[in-house]
Amino acid sequence: MLAYRAQPTPDAMLDRTFAGVIAKDAGSLADSQPRQVEFYSANSQIYAQGDRAAALYQVEFGVVRLFRLLTDGRRQICAFHVAGEVFGFEADGQHHLFAEAVCDAAVRIYRKPVREDTTLLMAAMKELVRAQEHLLVIGRQTASERIAAFMVDLYERLDHERHFELAMSRTDIADYLGLTIETVSRVFSKFRSKGYIKLHGTRDVEILQLDALRSICA
Repeated sequence: MLAYRAQPTPDAMLDRTFAGVIAKDAGSLADSQPRQVEFYSANSQIYAQGDRAAALYQVEFGVVRLFRLLTDGRRQICAFHVAGEVFGFEADGQHHLFAEAVCDAAVRIYRKPVREDTTLLMAAMKELVRAQEHLLVIGRQTASERIAAFMVDLYERLDHERHFELAMSRTDIADYLGLTIETVSRVFSKFRSKGYIKLHGTRDVEILQLDALRSICA
């Protein structure tokens, strides 16, 4: 999920997500082999653009971002992946994006060949749908629409949890939605003043009026 809670040790976290429950419908690649779990600290690289795509990855806990660097040096975040989600799908054997841990994270690595079954197919289809939805989000005209859609997506991916702690920074959110940091902060403040959300510090967010956010991005 796109949230995190401080935990004492990585080993203690392997049996739980940051909210305590691994996504029930995420599926498992348990029959793939071989597989291993790797731990990454915040901002650590999992793989780089141009690396050979020789594995699939499933988030055990934490959040992973996928991004590319534009020709002018700017970063475009294309996706966030949360507990239970699978990433690393490539059509030509080469990674076209960078993958990094947003916060402390564990990733289960499934070395190819992976057994092709309905679980893998469903995971691939979910990522395709999510990528299409993200294109619709960043295609919206206003910053309020983009951030409202982002908040609703958080709510749905966090198992309808209205109070959560963001793993990503305002910079991450801006790079994901095609906005500036100042605009992201301004819209968060606007939503807070209207009573749509409550901010408990910089990253602790509580959604108060879900319907209002839905109406903005409808």
